[in-house]
Amino acid sequence: MSTVGKDLLNIQALSKLGYGMYIIGSRKGDRLNAQVANTLFQITSQPPTVAVSINKSNLTHEFIHESGVFTASTLCQDTPLSFIGRLGFKSGKETNKLEEINYRLGETGAPIVLDNATSFMEVRVVKEIDMGTHTIFVGEVIAADVVSEEACLTYSYYQQVKRGTTPKTAPSYVMEKKEAPPVKLAKYRCSVCGYIYDPELGDPESGIKPGTPFEQLSDDWTCPICGATKADFEKLEDQ
Repeated sequence: MSTVGKDLLNIQALSKLGYGMYIIGSRKGDRLNAQVANTLFQITSQPPTVAVSINKSNLTHEFIHESGVFTASTLCQDTPLSFIGRLGFKSGKETNKLEEINYRLGETGAPIVLDNATSFMEVRVVKEIDMGTHTIFVGEVIAADVVSEEACLTYSYYQQVKRGTTPKTAPSYVMEKKEAPPVKLAKYRCSVCGYIYDPELGDPESGIKPGTPFEQLSDDWTCPICGATKADFEKLEDQ
């Protein structure tokens, strides 16, 4: 009899689950907000039903709970990190995250983000499930459409190719336990969102070539995810 898995809980196994990248929008009266999420999934086809997991500390959670509606836009693979950073690492409590972003109001009055979207759906909540730190909102899809035929952005692509980071409020967030392997050039971590600047990789989206030391970045360079300044980065001493 196999004993593999007995008394074993390797949380990294959860990272092998498949995820997409979505913008979840909602409203509370005339107020609008949106955030990035990766835990949206279909439950049934007739009627079309989906569920999304949202952290209770997020403003979007408050809006969905109050209004009973939300929208979901599926992001395309070429979505800029800065776009994800604006909606995923900034709080709607402090800034209007939808400013200068292309969106329209759906049948329920919730915002449907169209920038970098391949499709969207509008959902009316039929059930809430309390999961401690998060709430799972289950809802019936009342409207949906395809925006483009571009490839969808998977969470794996976001992390491995785009080198994106995960906010602590995300359901899939896992605290890193292993130190980064030794490198010749020092790496720097953004103290705001956790993005790590690796000199060997550079920052292609900002025009920074691989092999560029952090010290040689211009003073007006900003974090490609959250827009934090160079001064907000901390050197990783133990590499």
